[in-house]
Amino acid sequence: MKRIPPAIVILGQNSQPIAKKISAHFPGSQIYGLIDRTNDTDINFSNFGQTLRELFATETPIVAICAAGIIIRTLAPLLSDKRAEPPVLAVAEDGSAVVPLLGGLHGVNDLAREIAAVLGVQPAITTTGDIRFRTALLSPPQGYYLANPEDAKTFISNLLAGAKVRLEGVASWLSESNLPIAPDAQLTIRVTEKAIAPTPDCLVYHPQIAALALANLSNIQPEIALYCVQELLAQTNLAAASVAGFFALKHEMGNPALEALSQYFKVPVRFFNLSELVELDSIEFMENQAAQIALTAAGANSQLIECDRTLSLNCALALAAEPIDASAIGISRGKLAIVGTGPGGAPWMSPEVKEILREATDWVGYKFYLDLAGTLREGQKRHDSDNREEIDRARFALDLAASGQSVAVVSSGDPGIFAMAAAVFEAIDFDAKPEWQGIDIRVAPGISAMQAAAAAIGAPLGHDFCVISLSDILKPWEVIEQRIAAAAIADFAIAFYNPISKQRIWQLSRAIEILLQSRDPKTPVILGRNLGRPGQSVRVCTLGEFQPQDADMRTLVIVGSSQTRIIPRKYGDVWVYTPRRYDK
Repeated sequence: MKRIPPAIVILGQNSQPIAKKISAHFPGSQIYGLIDRTNDTDINFSNFGQTLRELFATETPIVAICAAGIIIRTLAPLLSDKRAEPPVLAVAEDGSAVVPLLGGLHGVNDLAREIAAVLGVQPAITTTGDIRFRTALLSPPQGYYLANPEDAKTFISNLLAGAKVRLEGVASWLSESNLPIAPDAQLTIRVTEKAIAPTPDCLVYHPQIAALALANLSNIQPEIALYCVQELLAQTNLAAASVAGFFALKHEMGNPALEALSQYFKVPVRFFNLSELVELDSIEFMENQAAQIALTAAGANSQLIECDRTLSLNCALALAAEPIDASAIGISRGKLAIVGTGPGGAPWMSPEVKEILREATDWVGYKFYLDLAGTLREGQKRHDSDNREEIDRARFALDLAASGQSVAVVSSGDPGIFAMAAAVFEAIDFDAKPEWQGIDIRVAPGISAMQAAAAAIGAPLGHDFCVISLSDILKPWEVIEQRIAAAAIADFAIAFYNPISKQRIWQLSRAIEILLQSRDPKTPVILGRNLGRPGQSVRVCTLGEFQPQDADMRTLVIVGSSQTRIIPRKYGDVWVYTPRRYDK
């Protein structure tokens, strides 16, 4: 079963050797290091508490190489539901101690044993049942679901007091444990895919061995699909918790009914190409696509137990010999997130963007922007392209997502402002490739360059403003001139993107001429360069003083309105703002 790799958090460089040793054992794990105190880490952070809480909120396992107390104090305000807590462990700086703190229901003790084995020490496990029985009845391994956790505490207490237990069904993690198993015991542990009513003296575990296939969904309403699936489970007396996933053909990707079923049952949806389906020997099911899909998903030695065409959709149910790892079967619905990293590095990124970048399988973008996005974790792929290849880059990213990958298209600033979000939707609009229709597409905003420049100097965009790009690559210069003139007459503050480049050296000069036809030469101008990056500079001049050579491609220019004011500061700097009230 696929598991989430841990985040390994360190506060000093002395912890680096232990962190690397642990990280090497967990493919996909990342080392988080405190800025200015660590180097050669995957992700840098400046605020320990915020970073730890973000990881905890996203249910990421946390291995913090520091004192247990600081972890407890940091996460204490978030603790409300132990069933939702990810594993959290404290590891001594020298690797001499591994202490599980939280996530007992999500395998923290097993994770502690694994890390301790890597470090050659004994884990500091304090859970009595886990120590005595060498298994955690409250947190079964992936692929098994405990139907009555509310009975488990008393059940375990009775075992610790000397009671015996009878095992019904097959599960190696139970049969190979140190549980006091006896055939005539009063307590029972039952492993079954059937929907049975548990009792206080019987713990019921459902193995996720059911593959539920759907075909010919068309435009079926999600609530109808849900009803049909529930009816199928009732007909077969199958527990909902035994469903490992829903399976369909690739052209059904993005169907709302499948998405609704996935959310309701909290299991993934996976997709096959038609060529991947197994051939059926049974004449009865030979031409039933759902039956083929179900048996393909369930794998070797599986059994088709239901195939129903009388409902509103074609569905089939197959049982596998072992719990199904749905993440390793077929492909998932492709994801494409167009993200804005802000004008600079990690401190400018939103938590949403950081999470997307962390979870994506592939990063796509202009090399300079990908460099700003940070370091790839193990298993991620990076796809660089030239900054002038936006549409080709968008097509490449869409094709990649259509293959089942989770793709992050990386822009600086905000992706919806003169950036890649429009390019992606333009490609979708004009190419109209059917395989792109099923992709889960989202846009994650970022701090724009104009916001960063404005914030660095005060509030020059505090009243009505507009944004104009001086690049005439994708629109005629005549249109740009019209917009500059109109904005100047309307008395907007104006943020200019792409003011100048090696190929475009005269457009900014012409823009200044147009502005001076209706703007006072004393109008404040803000020049923000390399915002959020090394060498950042923000300076203020007047429109009359402003010269084209004052800017380059990495400069964001803000020209104030007639109302924009400059406030001198005590030691020579200034603030610039545009009042909220407009007096003319």
